[in-house]
Amino acid sequence: MIQLRNSAGGMKRKLTLTDQPIDESAFLRQRCMSANMGAAAYFLGAVRGTEDGAVINAIEYEAFEKMVVHQFDLLFAEIERRWPVESVRLTHRLGVVKVNEVSLLVEVIAPHRAEAFAACQWLIDEMKRVIPIWKKPLAA
Repeated sequence: MIQLRNSAGGMKRKLTLTDQPIDESAFLRQRCMSANMGAAAYFLGAVRGTEDGAVINAIEYEAFEKMVVHQFDLLFAEIERRWPVESVRLTHRLGVVKVNEVSLLVEVIAPHRAEAFAACQWLIDEMKRVIPIWKKPLAA
């Protein structure tokens, strides 16, 4: 498991890469939100039972972990520059993740829902574009 934390001034950041199942309820219980914040946007990604039209039973995720950490640092810095976000937490599974299991969990905390949703969507879109995490569907 790799964890990146950076809360020294500015936006709080937490990145977790893990080969263990993601505990949604524990993730939600760990939310930390100051009195000036009014929105927490969450995204949960789960493995579907099909990939490119083929039936699968799991996806195997691989990562170039050092570069993943570097790229997420850049994305988090861009979020901090563009939106008044208090914190971002992102957990991504690595290894074999079965159908219906959680592979990604993201939380963005901001003063208002529009900023939280915009930053969350931007992060996920950019993550798909630049983060070196590869997925290999495993046939059913």
